Amino acid sequence: MDRKTLIRDYKETRRPMGVFRVRNTVNGKSLIGTSKDLPGMLNRQRFQLELGSHPNRALQNDWKEFGPEAFVFETLDTLKAPDQPHYDPTDDLRALEQLWLDKITPYDDQGYNTRPKQAG
Repeated sequence: MDRKTLIRDYKETRRPMGVFRVRNTVNGKSLIGTSKDLPGMLNRQRFQLELGSHPNRALQNDWKEFGPEAFVFETLDTLKAPDQPHYDPTDDLRALEQLWLDKITPYDDQGYNTRPKQAG
């Protein structure tokens, strides 16, 4: 295969999307999130932590304190996209993320996610 064909095939390949977790194996805290490109997002999380520029300061501080060997980057769940040309996975990803947030409750002393504000 020539280079152009390889590039086109790569661009047309659907990236796995779903819910990911960055887990601290020392204190058990987790950061849970979603992405339309899980491998890319997990690479981005690690890269930001290595550079010291992760937007989650508590996670960044623990990375600095415990070191990279104390963290695991995981895919918790994937979302299979239907064969619809204009499918938008945003709502489905949000619902899937909420299931995992409810299951793991990565807030306060248990995690790095911000607790959702209560409606009131």
